[in-house]
Amino acid sequence: MLETLAPPEPAAAIRWNLPTRIAFRFSFLYFGLYVLTTQMLGGLWIVPTLRPPDTGATGWMLRPIAWTADRVFHTRPDYVRQLTGSGDKTIDWVHVFLLLVFSIAATIVWSAVDRRRAHYASVHKWFHLFLRVAAGATMVGYGMAKAIPLQMPAPPLTRLLEKYGDFSPMGVLWYSIGASFPYERFAGAMELTAAVLLFVPRLSTLGAMVLVADSVQIFTLNMTYDIPVKLFSFHLILIGLVLLAPEMRRLFGVLVLNRGAGPSTLPPLARGVIARRVLVTAQIAFGAIVIWQSYSESIVAWRARGPAAPKAPLYGIWDVQKMAIDGVERAPLTTDYGRWRRVVIQNATALSFQRMDDSFGGYLATVDPSAKTIAMKKTPQDTSPEGTFTFAQPSPDSLVLDGHLGGHTMHVETRLFDRNRFLLVSRGFNWIQERPFNR
Repeated sequence: MLETLAPPEPAAAIRWNLPTRIAFRFSFLYFGLYVLTTQMLGGLWIVPTLRPPDTGATGWMLRPIAWTADRVFHTRPDYVRQLTGSGDKTIDWVHVFLLLVFSIAATIVWSAVDRRRAHYASVHKWFHLFLRVAAGATMVGYGMAKAIPLQMPAPPLTRLLEKYGDFSPMGVLWYSIGASFPYERFAGAMELTAAVLLFVPRLSTLGAMVLVADSVQIFTLNMTYDIPVKLFSFHLILIGLVLLAPEMRRLFGVLVLNRGAGPSTLPPLARGVIARRVLVTAQIAFGAIVIWQSYSESIVAWRARGPAAPKAPLYGIWDVQKMAIDGVERAPLTTDYGRWRRVVIQNATALSFQRMDDSFGGYLATVDPSAKTIAMKKTPQDTSPEGTFTFAQPSPDSLVLDGHLGGHTMHVETRLFDRNRFLLVSRGFNWIQERPFNR
């Protein structure tokens, strides 16, 4: 399990050229700060009973980011506090701008003060370890969310009813991958492969190569489908290249010039054999803990909200056969905005409906199977329901709703639509195909 490394040269014999020393100073500052002030820090945190410190854009860096956004970019302050799930928010761009400015300035000062130093070999080996482990932990999170398909879910019922042309580019990618769990698992397996290799010192160069390949794929998809993780995935590419930088000459010789290459010139973390074995074991053990924790959390999520979760009461697409509002039956006219085409129940907390013009509306809903009632609210903060239905099922494939909603009495008779009628659900995989089935 030990690293195959060349014996370190005497310190006096090592001398990095000026561009290498400057590049190291900048990389140490910029990427070190990037790991410590982004979600990558959370990936390194393996103490489940304690939360990691918020050193990022919503914590310690909030004030300088808010000041810069206001004074330099003249951006509305409320943008700085938005938490939307996007990784390309104004706050994220300002955050990277500040890290870049600080790192450039600090590199200039560091280069002036420390200009006589010949190399940073000792610092570099620990910085390389830090980046390698941080990247590995991040890829565990990326990969596990796909290996146990949670990141891109299977198309929900409302998505199956929407027109393809109404999808956003991100929606197209998200649900096309979600429609194929085998491909999503394959993508996750490749990201987990990068993580595992990065945690094993002897295999870490190969791990960095897989990291770059994975990250280029992620970044390309983000750029071409307008997915707001462009900044983060681009930084994963850069981190992979920083990890590969010491090996670039060897890799170029093998892959391009078809020449042999000697062992890595990266110095070992420790000189003693026992110390080196302990450090290698610690790295592998850390990786195992990160992978196990991520797996455990993903399995819980898979059972709670993934495909393994119990189906909601009344789950399904219910085609409206008859609908009366305030005692007046409404014909199924596409010009009648108030008439429903379908009722959709796809989880235990919501009821959606599709109007005759194919637009959607919906409410938060609580279904009580024992009382046979559905209580609906617009927001979780509402103290009283917007409406309440009682329901009856004369047969398993029919549902009748009676009650009031939005100040109107309603009677709705529906018929269950067989979800398997969607080709996206029922087509599946076929080894033998006499002709393409491209619909």
